[in-house]
Amino acid sequence: MSEGIPQTAEQETKGTKEEKEARAAQEAAGVEQTGVSGTTEAAPVMYRAAPDSDFSNPLRDPRDRRLPRIAGPSGLVIFGVTGDLSRKKLMPAVYDLANRGLLPPGFSLVGFARRDWEDQDFAQVVHDAVREHARTPFREEVWQQLAEGMRFIPGDFDDDTAFEQLRSAVEELDASRGTSGNYAFYLSVPPKFFPKVVQQLKKHKLADAPEGSWRRAVIEKPFGHDLGSAEELNRIVHDVFDPEQVFRIDHYLGKETVQNLLALRFANQMFEPIWNRSYVDHVQITMAEDIGIGGRAGYYDGIGAARDVIQNHLLQLMALTAMEEPAAFDAASLLTEKLKVLKAVRLPQDLGQGTVRGQYAAAWQGGTKVRGYLEEDGIDQSSTTDTYAAVRLQVDNRRWAGVPFYLRTGKRLGRRVTEIAVVFQRAPHSPFDSTATEELGSNAIVIRVQPDEGMTVRFGSKVPGTSMEIRDVTMDFAYGESFTESSPEAYERLILDVLLGDANLFPRHQEVEESWKILDPIEQYWATHGRPAQYASGSWGPEEADEMLARDGRSWRRP
Repeated sequence: MSEGIPQTAEQETKGTKEEKEARAAQEAAGVEQTGVSGTTEAAPVMYRAAPDSDFSNPLRDPRDRRLPRIAGPSGLVIFGVTGDLSRKKLMPAVYDLANRGLLPPGFSLVGFARRDWEDQDFAQVVHDAVREHARTPFREEVWQQLAEGMRFIPGDFDDDTAFEQLRSAVEELDASRGTSGNYAFYLSVPPKFFPKVVQQLKKHKLADAPEGSWRRAVIEKPFGHDLGSAEELNRIVHDVFDPEQVFRIDHYLGKETVQNLLALRFANQMFEPIWNRSYVDHVQITMAEDIGIGGRAGYYDGIGAARDVIQNHLLQLMALTAMEEPAAFDAASLLTEKLKVLKAVRLPQDLGQGTVRGQYAAAWQGGTKVRGYLEEDGIDQSSTTDTYAAVRLQVDNRRWAGVPFYLRTGKRLGRRVTEIAVVFQRAPHSPFDSTATEELGSNAIVIRVQPDEGMTVRFGSKVPGTSMEIRDVTMDFAYGESFTESSPEAYERLILDVLLGDANLFPRHQEVEESWKILDPIEQYWATHGRPAQYASGSWGPEEADEMLARDGRSWRRP
């Protein structure tokens, strides 16, 4: 028995109870650890199976899928840690991961921002954010262990002294928390600061990982504002980090329903045979918000709905909907198939007929009188920024030739919803008379991305009675009803994937550039052709969008 025990077992008996329990959990999940410590008084005990060792946990059944993936020794540095994204999403996601046992005991969180804070001030900010926004219940013991690894670095992005302090903090955490030199740098900052931050990381050698360790960069959208700026930003970032070290966040890809789209198509035999031009009439992808721009005028004006949503979120959803089956569920295979779709996208010949942009106008919404976009604080009266955008695209390949993909997004619409609707052709022949089927629409499969995650299948059924009357009915799958475990927030999955180095759900730079090639001609056309159409807040967009589909003999779904 003793021959299979690592030589460090004697050292491990000197550790704390927490360390032993943590190691047991890690080994049960089949994860190798390179250094974890629950104390700050001494250097951590280093333990690792020999590089050539075939050691594995003999008690683990490979068929047991209940054991989750657990991150190894690591830390997360958040730039712009005082922003809304960090407070409402990132810090609660880190806590939720820790609360679920998916982070190592020595995990460290470092904040960088322009605040005159001490470490304990930062810890209090995180505490408040977790209390308010965390998905899982608050547990004091989890919080205390997490708080011990928190550090705060005050400074500007051009402050060399601050970055030297950051480097010192990273080295100190390596020694006290056992992070083993593994760090992800999360740039939760305005896009104009991306180049400066990555260049500072290079200058102060923070991007250089010690031997056997890793460093990664996490970048939020928008990644550029057109193709030229995206290519330049990619060049700057890749000068510091290798392409496989860069993780571009699209939080929609972290949602369970988006990932389930691949399972729906490729793990089932019943859908894929009809997922093509022979049966599908058209596809509608909608992302609607019922709120305005709020206090984001400085960011939103000049960007608009198309750049903010269509270029990344909706084109990614379109690529996943239209792609061929990948050879494997890994980053390279997914990239290959998604790129094929994006390269095959064709714009309408007449952009005036095949695209629509709009701005929300003042109206009553939800019982409240709301302002129009041009009346929002900080918005110029002559602004032509779109708060609504709809486009008709084609995918020029054998599977989808002739099938239009309608993409739309907007603010101040009827309700908050994101969905993918695959609408099928009507039956080529019906033995029923027209009065029997006058209430029958087209069959459809609707994947609900948010807020009610799930899927609906719409089909026709006879209404009970003595006459033949056929009406639409639905079969519904909802995550909340079918599974006992609640779906994690998208940022939980994505942050964990970054720490694990799993790039399956992150768009690569090739996808970003191809997406801009699709959107740039549309933006250039809009810049020289009139102003956005007006639509009432609380409606489903301008009349021009309805007319665009009506010309094709179709209509928008009402989500």
